[in-house]
Amino acid sequence: MPEFESAIIKTYAPNPGASMFLSDESATTKLLVRSDQAQFGLVFGASSAVGEALICATRPDEWLILGSEPAVDAAAAGIDSGGFTNVIPFTHGRSLFRLTGAHAAGLLEKICGIDWSDAMTPEGAVTSASVALTTCDIIRHDRNGIRSYLLMCDRSFGQYLFDALLDAGDEFGISVE
Repeated sequence: MPEFESAIIKTYAPNPGASMFLSDESATTKLLVRSDQAQFGLVFGASSAVGEALICATRPDEWLILGSEPAVDAAAAGIDSGGFTNVIPFTHGRSLFRLTGAHAAGLLEKICGIDWSDAMTPEGAVTSASVALTTCDIIRHDRNGIRSYLLMCDRSFGQYLFDALLDAGDEFGISVE
């Protein structure tokens, strides 16, 4: 498969003094698994690390594997291919952004109708929602104890969503990483 690089963040200058960061992680390898077989011991709405990969149960009978290509390949080796199981490369069809910072939930509350409190969306939670009128899969995946979210949408909406997140984060001192 050809190497993939996103061009979205190339038009933004980083702000080193920022307290919240948005990064384009669209080049992350993404593999979608649809199956009538239980996979990875995960139930809908949860995520977990499998080796170096992140597995997300995005819908009933649907799992998303994220990570470097070797990590995704290693996690994919554990797929139960019995029954009706499809494994679909998803890297090039979806944009993936990471929003990190203490005020990340506050930013999302401005442009999404989900309750972002720890009780409703704890670390590891997976949900789907409209973010700035764009259908997204959202994974709470904190980094070093700092609140962080992965937001994934159709590639065709990537630039729009990236710009909408930057606009909504302006009051929080957001910067591009």
